[in-house]
Amino acid sequence: MSVFARLLRIASIVICLIVVASFLTFAINQTKTASAGQSEALTTGASKGGSAPGSPSGTAATPAAKPHRSAARKALDETSNALTSPFDGIVSASSGEWAIRTVKLLLTLLVYGFALGYLARAVRVRV
Repeated sequence: MSVFARLLRIASIVICLIVVASFLTFAINQTKTASAGQSEALTTGASKGGSAPGSPSGTAATPAAKPHRSAARKALDETSNALTSPFDGIVSASSGEWAIRTVKLLLTLLVYGFALGYLARAVRVRV
């Protein structure tokens, strides 16, 4: 196997791992936040006599503070954002965060995973 083909294959794997890891940390964070928010809404609603979920008096109506992220998580997210930035114009900003991240993940896996892997195989065959 040529050195160039090996480098392409390694780059493809590393890029895919970074983007998948970033998506998984996003998904885990979102599910934890949603679970905590639901629990808080249920307890607050029960203690206030069953106020309506959309009422401004509940704590669920206040925007949640941005969670503290470690330096490793910030670096992972910044790298993932840089790798997925070519696909920013494909998904509209009005889509939800889950839709944006899922489409970017799939496109990244398709382009960097499949296309770079295919290119590495093509280079290996020609050499």
